[in-house]
Amino acid sequence: MQPDDLIAARGETHGNFDRAASCAQRMKFLISNYGDDLSCAQKEALQMIATKMARILVGDASHADHWDDIAGYAMLGKGGGNE
Repeated sequence: MQPDDLIAARGETHGNFDRAASCAQRMKFLISNYGDDLSCAQKEALQMIATKMARILVGDASHADHWDDIAGYAMLGKGGGNE
């Protein structure tokens, strides 16, 4: 698959990259400013969830992978990590 084809295919499920990036960065700002008591693993899990949420909001909300990924990252964050 050529890069342009990949970008077009992802655009259908993930939405416009610039819009998704703006949405995700706003959520990640909150995580970084209010997450002082979280482990690195918990922060990273929340940041990945923010990315997936942005894709749901600007892309295809019915794309199952978005929801499955959120569930997976939530389980990883639940584990807490050690750092």
